[in-house]
Amino acid sequence: MRLQDLQRQIIACNRCPRLREHCQTVARVKRRAYRDEDYWGRPVPSFGDPNARLVIIGLAPAAHGANRTGRIFTGDRSGDFLFQALCNTGFANQPTSSRKDDGLKLTDAWITCPVHCAPPANKPLPEEIANCRPYLEQELKLLKNAQVIVVLGRIAFDTYLSIRKERKAAYKFAHGAAFLTNPTLICSYHPSQQNTQTGRLTQPMLTQVFQQAREAIR
Repeated sequence: MRLQDLQRQIIACNRCPRLREHCQTVARVKRRAYRDEDYWGRPVPSFGDPNARLVIIGLAPAAHGANRTGRIFTGDRSGDFLFQALCNTGFANQPTSSRKDDGLKLTDAWITCPVHCAPPANKPLPEEIANCRPYLEQELKLLKNAQVIVVLGRIAFDTYLSIRKERKAAYKFAHGAAFLTNPTLICSYHPSQQNTQTGRLTQPMLTQVFQQAREAIR
């Protein structure tokens, strides 16, 4: 299987009725600011350079971000926060991500997530994470050049360790923590507004994580 074939499977997925209903409802009702736009309203595929040595694992599409635009981390403040850091470290050609045709390109980086549908309140259920996990597992096998994994948040961290069948007690999540696994694992807080607006995660902190990743790539 090729990465592009896997992305087509993700877009067509119907494994989680609650999530599919939520995505479609949001796409139909819309937010006032986007009432004239056509929402994507489906599972959102991964995005980036298929030959990437850096793989970034987020959480899930935002209801009025990626669920609207059809591209992961696109159309919301979390995405702009992330891409500013990626641009600062040479993994992205621009610091913002507003829509699929905005000219954004990733170099040596691939972005994916444990859940490809926008969940209510940004909280996927355990069974929904389990339903989507095979896609991430297959994706990681297909990304044959991966040398560094950056996980954004606890759910990404736990899901990645479960795929690797690692003993979780041997790993402690903390922002900036790095583990000399193969690929190297680096942890970061998720660039959600809950973290960025409270100062728990600052732009220099996130940029430093991707600088760590840059230095770990051989």
